[in-house]
Amino acid sequence: MRWRTGAVLAAAVVAAELTATGQAPAAVSCPSGAFCDGFETQSGPTPSGDWTTVFPNCQGTGTATVDTTTAHDGTRSLRIDGRAGYCNHVFVSTTRGIGGSAVYTRFFVRHTTALPDAHVAFLAMRDSADGNKDLRMGGQNRALQWNRESDDATLPEQSPVGVAQSVPLAVGQWTCVEFGISGSELRTWVNGTEVAGLHADTTPTPDVDSQWLRRGNWRPALTDFRLGWESYGVGDDTLWFDDVALGTTRLGCGTTRN
Repeated sequence: MRWRTGAVLAAAVVAAELTATGQAPAAVSCPSGAFCDGFETQSGPTPSGDWTTVFPNCQGTGTATVDTTTAHDGTRSLRIDGRAGYCNHVFVSTTRGIGGSAVYTRFFVRHTTALPDAHVAFLAMRDSADGNKDLRMGGQNRALQWNRESDDATLPEQSPVGVAQSVPLAVGQWTCVEFGISGSELRTWVNGTEVAGLHADTTPTPDVDSQWLRRGNWRPALTDFRLGWESYGVGDDTLWFDDVALGTTRLGCGTTRN
């Protein structure tokens, strides 16, 4: 949760966001029992405290920094300068708020380049029930998707019908992304609206989760939460993340500040 130092700072933040986007930012809250972080307690450019910078494969030119020039709410955010290529994968990782049979997450993301046709990921979570392989959120065919590292299954399926049931990630503005994993069900919301193509349940839906459910008894046991960037082909991007929250029930995007 963001803590402001006074009305003057709050007014300045609102004015800055109004200038950039034409509308007021969301005033977000931290539900009881959730882990929430807007990066306001970070004191330098290198993420620290609850967050650790990790390079999953080999260290290249991808970077993760605390940025004081762009924020959804407050004065700081996490900036990822993502670069294409195997060695350039970079993430910032935490184990706070993750684990248990139900995990719900909300974060705000802003990026500069439209999602490409090739597969990219900006969020990953290690699944101890799947050989410690990653459950990943990112994009393919210019729309949001989930991807399972162990078998490369996607949600939705990458058919024209499946992709059409997802949505792109807006460029140059803050987007609220939520997801919830409870047992074997995975649900996803963008700016408060559920995305039909990013919903897996126990009943296969053609072009959505039929491929995902070919592996029986999928029930993830997640052990970490990582924000960053990975791309195996083309796909440089600069992203900012802010107002991250993890809990055991849906967290919501907040309400518009007057």
